[in-house]
Parts: sequence; structure tokens; C-alpha cells
Amino acid sequence: MAKLRMKKIELIAPLTDSKKIIELLQRRGVVELCKNQDEGLEQTSVSTVTSSFDKFRTTASQALDILEKYEPEKSGITDMFGGRIEVEKHAFGTKAMQLEKIINTANEILRCSRNISEAESEKQQLVTKCDTLRPWLPLDVPLNFKGTDTTDAFIGTVPYPTSAEELEAKLPEGTSVEIINASKEQTNLFILCHSDNAQETEDELRKLSFIALNENDKHTPAELNEQMTKRCAQLDTNIQEAEKKIISLASERKQLKFAVDYLTMRKDKYDALSSLGFTENTFVLNGYIPEKYCERLKKEIEAKYTAYIEYTDPTDEDDVPVLLENGKFSAPLEGITKMYAMPSKGDVDPTPVMSFFYYLLFGMMLSDAGYGLLMVIGTMIVLKKFKLEEDMRKTLIMFRNCGISTVIWGALFGSWFGDIVQVVGKQFFDKDVGSIALWFQPLDDPIKLLLFSFGIGILHLFLGVGVAFYMSWKDGRKLDAILDAVPIYLTIIGVAPLGAGILTDVPQSLKTIGGYLLIAGVVLLVLTAGRTSKNIFGKLFGGLYALYNTATGWLSDILSYSRLLALGLATGSIASVINLIGTMPENKIVKLVLLIIVFVVGHTANLAINLLGAYVHTDRLQFVELFSKFYTGGGREFEPLSVNTKFIKFKEENIND
Repeated sequence: MAKLRMKKIELIAPLTDSKKIIELLQRRGVVELCKNQDEGLEQTSVSTVTSSFDKFRTTASQALDILEKYEPEKSGITDMFGGRIEVEKHAFGTKAMQLEKIINTANEILRCSRNISEAESEKQQLVTKCDTLRPWLPLDVPLNFKGTDTTDAFIGTVPYPTSAEELEAKLPEGTSVEIINASKEQTNLFILCHSDNAQETEDELRKLSFIALNENDKHTPAELNEQMTKRCAQLDTNIQEAEKKIISLASERKQLKFAVDYLTMRKDKYDALSSLGFTENTFVLNGYIPEKYCERLKKEIEAKYTAYIEYTDPTDEDDVPVLLENGKFSAPLEGITKMYAMPSKGDVDPTPVMSFFYYLLFGMMLSDAGYGLLMVIGTMIVLKKFKLEEDMRKTLIMFRNCGISTVIWGALFGSWFGDIVQVVGKQFFDKDVGSIALWFQPLDDPIKLLLFSFGIGILHLFLGVGVAFYMSWKDGRKLDAILDAVPIYLTIIGVAPLGAGILTDVPQSLKTIGGYLLIAGVVLLVLTAGRTSKNIFGKLFGGLYALYNTATGWLSDILSYSRLLALGLATGSIASVINLIGTMPENKIVKLVLLIIVFVVGHTANLAINLLGAYVHTDRLQFVELFSKFYTGGGREFEPLSVNTKFIKFKEENIND
């Protein structure tokens, strides 16, 4: 079905039903709301309410992050693929009544976390101070000691090693110097002199680069160190108690998740209310809805509420959103299209266009039947066992289909985990197993695969040109459709046998036919490509320029498909090397054990690497080569008011349910 046809919706209903109707639309998820532009209608400001929801939602989210840090949630494959938890509407309403209690729990978790952060910060400061104080521990006077009635004291350091005798010789007579601690970098000193010599002593110390200890504490270093050690121990106790409190609240994780989703829904609901227009007794809603949902939604709303609903066709000036809907074969690839760009108004949906070639090209690049079989089995198990979110389900179906293609191409090329069949037969049963390829082995004839890859590429590109032909023809530009496509087809079909003749033998008859087609295509291209120009020189040079672009552009595009050969050979070659490594020992028992280990580890890594490579390069061939022939993109994705939650969903969340 590709792009769904959109309708504009206008709904008028009593003001008292506004919140209930918005909630219904939110659960159905089929209407994208637009800001009401009627100046005769009043608007409502919900910023105060939504900011409050944002604040509480942030609180709950932060509490969940803290719980994850101190008591990580145990998760397995069930949680990975299980998706959101389904809840009934009435159960959701019951939990909503406990919101205040849940937010109080979140605040308690945040309070404990702040206490931990503050305690850790204070402890770090104390530890740093203890480290700084450690060299002064032998000092038996307070750190702020300045002397007695008749003496002056100096406590500090000099930035070099020295001795008490050396310093006493440089200071006034009667000055006493005590080395508290000494190292290669500095010397910690306690200096005592008579008060009459204090100024002279200070001047001499300044010359000796003496740096006074800037401490005003009345305790000795040992006393201060003991106090800080005790405080650190107390802080450790406080941290442990706060951590225990957080861990004890881990049982509230589900309630916090509910709060996050509930507040998200409430915020979205009030944001939706801000887009409505109001009179004294009614409200007006405008938006877009896929045509297929129109009648069902209208019947449901009119059955429950007093409301008037009108559907109209969008105009050319309207910014109509795009919603894709395809069959089972193409739908899994809608995510690939969205990754590139949604189709614009004049575009066709490229998803069904690329689907067949996407699976085909992916399988050629991975091209190992064993790997494909693992993909098919793995995805089928997950699809059957778990109730998946729609996006995850489509992704797994896509990889299942890619796996089926990989099995087919692997069987054609005779690659089952590389050459494991031949290796096992030779190494353990002394039997030479010949080729098991249903077609041929790429390593034995890479030129054949290269030419085949180019052929596939030409068909892929021709598909894009054909879609452009269809779009022009449908728009009524039939002559443009013919003149834009036919010269390209003739030129490329004509040059193909001539180019292939460089690498392999091509019958002369094909070359002759190709030459005629090439000449016809070039002539048509030169004569018609510049047809939009108003003078003969413009037409001629426009045609020549188009010929140049066709020659260089198409050559580059076709050569891009050599990656089919490169990635296909890489997968098989690496797989064969893995098998070779596993069979290096002479002893058959050791060889078997090593082969099993290397087989599991090596092929797992090879599958992961080449699976990623096949995915990336298949996407590239669609985006760069195929889409460039017909696709513009730039459309806006349909964004309906919906239950935009992370952890839960309603069982009746969509109108399709």
C-alpha cells in the first residue's frame, strides 16, 4: 500500500469532554494534532502544568538511574525482547492514585544519593588533607603555634633538602631548628628564636625560600589527623547506610517506571490541549488522520460523546505528514527508508521498490548458508517465543528474510561455514569431498561472480530509472519519461557486452548488437538531454554534458557493486581460514577439540563482523545508487498523539487492536 492517504480532521465537541476525548485519541494513536490557527478561538496555556509534570518525571527518572547504579536490575534475553509491559486501563488508573507516594519514594532516593555525594566529597577533602598533614605528624605543638612570651616560632618548609646545623649557621645566634620531615623535594621545619631576633630571623628565612605553613588550627598534627580519621570513618558509615536505604527501595522500581510513563502521558495530553481552540462551551481540534481509520474513529467518538467530526482532503499547501504501510514482504524495510528520509509529496514509497533487491544483495554479501541458517533459526525462535514491540518485530523479520537469502546464496556458492564439510571429510574421514556448490564456487571463478555482480547492479539501477519513468508518466510528462529513460537503457545495455569483453569471452554477435544499441543511446542522449534549452548551442552542449555525466556517473555506480564480490569472498575466505586453524594439530583428538573451540569462537566473530558489513553496504547501495535515480525524500513522518511510553503500554493502545 506504500504511503497511506491522509485526511484532515476537524472535531468540535463540548468543553467538558475535551480531556476525555484527548485521552481516547492518545490511546488510539491515529491522529496528529495541529495548532489551531483560528483567531476567533481562544488558546490555553499549559506551560505551568507541563513544567510540573516535567519536574516530577525528571525526579522519577533520576531515581531509576540511581537504583540502576546501586542495585542493577537483573535482565536477560526475556527482558531484551519482551518489550513494554501491557496493562489494563483500569489498572493504570488505580496506580495513578499512588503517584504522590511514588514521588516521595523518588525524592527519598535522591536525598540518599545527595547525602552519598556530599559525604564522598567531604571524605575526599579529608583524605587529601590527611595526606598533606602526614609529613607533619612528628610535630608536637599546635599548627597555629607562634611562640611564647619571649620566643617566636616559625613552622614551614624550604624547597630543598637541608640539615638543622646548616640552617642554624645561617640564622641569628640562639635560633633553634628542628627537622620535622625531610625528602628530596623539601624539608619541613620547626624554628624557634628569641623574640628580639624574630624580624632578623624572618628576613633570613625569606632569603632561604622559606614558605610558612598557613594553618590556624589549635590542634597538633597528630590530634588533627586522629579527628579527620574518625570523621572519615563516620562518613563511610553514613555512605553505607544511605546505600542500604537506596537498595531497600529497589522494590519500588516498577512503581517509578510507572510514574515516568504516567507523567509522560500527562504532559503529552496537556501539550495536546494547548493546540486546541476554545469557545465558552466548546473546543475545536484540527489535525491529520490516515483515511483508513476515519470511519472507525468517528463511530467510536460519536458513540461515546456529543461531537461533530468532519474529514476533508488536504490542499497542496498543507504540510501533510507521511505514514508508510506495506505488505509482509516489504514492511520490515520501512525502517531503512526512514533512516534515509521519508518520501516527499511527489515521491513514491521506495520501500517496496527496494525490498526484493535488498534481501538479494544482503544474501550475496554474506553468502554463507551456515550463517544464514543461524540467522533464520535465531530470529524465528525470538519471533515465536516473545511478544515484541512492532519496530523490533519488523527488524527481526528483516534479518530473517536476509537470512533466507543468505542460505540460498550460500548453497549456490557451496559455502556452509566456509569449507567445513570438505575439511571434516578430509581431516577425520580421509575422504575428499568435492564442491557442494549448486552453481559455482566464487574462489574458483571470481571473474564470473564479478560480472554477475555488475549485472545485478545494472538491473538494480535500471529499476530506479524505471520508477522515475513511472513517476514522470503518472504526472503527465510522458515524453519526458521516454526521453529520460530510453537513452539510458540503450546506452548501458549497449556498453555492457563491450565492457564484459574486457574480462571474459563474449560472443561477437552480442558485441555487434551492443555497439548498435550504444550508438542509438548516445545519439538519443545527445539530441534530447538538452531539450529544455531555448537555443541550439544550449541543446547541443546540454546533450554532451549529459553524455559525460552518464558515462562517468553510471561507471561509478556500476563499479560500486563490486562490493558484492569483495564481501562475499571475504566471508568465505575468513571462514575457511578459521577451519584451517582448527585442524592444524596432527593428533585427531586434539584436532577435534581445537576445531570445536575455534569453530564456535571464530565463526561467531566472523558472522558478527560480516553481518554488520553486509547490512551497512546493502544500505549504501540503496541510498547512494538506487535512491539517486528517482527519490528526493524530505517528507515529514506522521507523529500522532499516542501513548509515548517507555515501560508500559495499554492493551487497547491502537485502533487496530
